[in-house]
Amino acid sequence: MRLNPATEKFILHWGEMGTQWGVNRTMSQIHALLYIIGKPLNAEEITETLGVARSNVSTSIKELQNWGLVQKVSILGDRRDHFTTNTDVWELARVIVVERQKRELDPTVQFLQELMDSPEFENENSSVKARIKETHEFIETVTTWSTEMLKLPTSSLKKILKLGASIKKFLR
Repeated sequence: MRLNPATEKFILHWGEMGTQWGVNRTMSQIHALLYIIGKPLNAEEITETLGVARSNVSTSIKELQNWGLVQKVSILGDRRDHFTTNTDVWELARVIVVERQKRELDPTVQFLQELMDSPEFENENSSVKARIKETHEFIETVTTWSTEMLKLPTSSLKKILKLGASIKKFLR
């Protein structure tokens, strides 16, 4: 498949963004391709379009499926597996936030709680204990807040995010 210049730039940038977030470049580019094209593609089409190894496409698709970002679909008359992603950027953001919370924040909250419950924690100096408790409280608060925000309808979430710093007038 031949890509238009703007589409190609978008996919390349999405790949760069992914690497900044600790995600494999090819995995990010595959997701970007499926998102921007907005129709199911088979692995061969993805391989040809992106110019990457077929094995890399297979591995990346499996990981994208593990993240809940890519789904396998069947096309009538074609025995090959095709892959698609949600084209609603707000829904994609929800999936990514939930997955990152599950993979990064939840284990950290659990680790910090276990650390605070451990016998060696009591032997730490008070400033170290205070920082660990503050870190635990911060991550737990951010996780709880984002979980509640993700439950809101997209229209409400957009309004809240557009408020930005002006929300402080409601806090006075």
